[in-house]
Formats: sequence, C-alpha cells, structure tokens
Amino acid sequence: MIIHDLFGWTFSNTRILADHYAQEVDATVYVPDFFGGEVVPAEIIMDQSRWGEIDIPSFLGRNSKTIREPEIFACARALRDQYRRVGAIGFCFGGWAVFRLGAKGNQLVDCISTAHPSLLEKHEIENVGVPVQILAPEKDMMFTEELKAYSNQVIPTLGIAYDYQHFPGLEHGFAIRGDPTNPPEMKGLDRAKNAAVLWLWQWLHDH
Repeated sequence: MIIHDLFGWTFSNTRILADHYAQEVDATVYVPDFFGGEVVPAEIIMDQSRWGEIDIPSFLGRNSKTIREPEIFACARALRDQYRRVGAIGFCFGGWAVFRLGAKGNQLVDCISTAHPSLLEKHEIENVGVPVQILAPEKDMMFTEELKAYSNQVIPTLGIAYDYQHFPGLEHGFAIRGDPTNPPEMKGLDRAKNAAVLWLWQWLHDH
C-alpha cells in the first residue's frame, strides 16, 4: 500500500511508481485516497510562487493525523485480512502514517519504507516494530537533521532490520516528484525506487 504525499492519489508519478512496484516486487499495489476526495493541483505544488493560491494549514487541518489515521488503519486491516503479507510505503505526508502502521503490537504490516517523511515525531520513531527503510535527502525541512540523527540513534537499538539511505545533494520530495530537467534528481528517484523494490521484495516474499 502506498500512502501518498500532498499530491494525493491521482498524481501521475505516484501511479507510475505503483506500477513499477507491482511489476518488480511481484505484488498487488493499492493507492487509496486519504484526502477525502480533495486534490491539490500538482501544477500549484510544483511552483512555489503559486503556493499562496492554496491554504496549506487549512488543508492539513482537514487531513490531520487524528482525522486520517483511522481510515489508514482500516485500509491496512482490510489488506491484512486479504493478503498473507502487507508492506506500506509512505512519501512525505505518508511518512508518519507508515511508522504508525508499523508500531509495536499493531500487526498490520510486515515492513515499511518511507521517503522524506513529514510530520514524523520522535515517539513514532521509538515505537516502530517492523523492518523499516528510510530514504533521506540531504536537504529536508520536514525530516530534519535532528530527526535523522534520532532515527539513526534509536532504530538500531530496537531489534528490527533497518535500512537508512542518504541521498546527497537532493531535497525533500525527490523520490516522488522527479523533475525530468534535473538529471541528479531523476537519478535519485530511480535509486529510491530500486531501493524500495529490493526492500519490499525482501520482506514480502519467502526466500
């Protein structure tokens, strides 16, 4: 299951990645809508000069953790009832959600992966209980240096498999947005995709 970022479930890159995961991981991939049908136009998000056209605080208020967590958990439970193994990958907004899905005792997913997670809190890092992968750009206002250091300090002590990958020179959003005019970003997107494929394959299949 992919938990989308601010672009929502209709964003073409999210769907393209879903197709890659389905083919390369040999898995059924779901891309649910966790914004209640609301879609922020991609062309506005991609152009920082137009951010004033959308009220981000109000949007995040309508899609807060408290509001969206129950339906994210319900979706994971439905998949758990249907499939023997379940993995979750979250981009940006979806980052906090996969950590909560993978919390100790939940038994909702078998592994998680996240790229440039947003809204992630230290207690969510401390409570993770399944194999976790973090794909972290060098520059990220949301997944700060403090949170990066905390993750690398705490998660190795939890007795779970951990894969942290650093992407030098890249910024928040690289793993999903992939500016085709920016070769380093496209290379980073491809590397992140391949890393997630290997991670999901490792934990969702028998070997």
